[in-house]
Amino acid sequence: MSTLPPDLFDATTLISLSAVLAILGAAYGLSRVTLDAKTSGPLRFLFIWHAFDALIHFALEGSFLYHCFLSSVPSSSAVAKGAYPDPHNFLGYTGRVHGAQAGGSHPMAKLWMVYARADRRWAGVDLTVVSLELLTVFVVGPMAVWACYDIAKKNPRVNLTMIMLATAELYGGRFFSYFLFSNLSDLVREQR
Repeated sequence: MSTLPPDLFDATTLISLSAVLAILGAAYGLSRVTLDAKTSGPLRFLFIWHAFDALIHFALEGSFLYHCFLSSVPSSSAVAKGAYPDPHNFLGYTGRVHGAQAGGSHPMAKLWMVYARADRRWAGVDLTVVSLELLTVFVVGPMAVWACYDIAKKNPRVNLTMIMLATAELYGGRFFSYFLFSNLSDLVREQR
């Protein structure tokens, strides 16, 4: 019989789970303030879901981008020993390491370092991960806000908005990155 690892529920994990519950509570509270009291249960649920989705994209995944672009340490520092390497000349720098691994004791950096135990790319700057998170934070997050707005305004367009958003979430980055990068590489070849 296997036992659970002793650090499965460490302080960072418990704080992170609590933060997710707080975000869910905020989405529910927003629905109570924003929606008409006569809003149907299913529409209220969809509003809460999309508000939760937007808040997750902005707060959690936005913090990943924050650390990729704004947290760095010299590659000669003790922190950088064994760190996930930056892409060559990332942000015009050589000799630096970016990402959550350079975030020190910042709570969100710690969260991403826990996540990086499963996939090391989340500790530093992996350009594929960063490009997907840019799409998530700056396209999918605002789309979720748009769905909430349409639900609150009782706009029938919300059905189309939610279908587009669900498709984007379902296919995620694999479809979009494949489509984007395969078309970009074709365009680059055509320019030569």
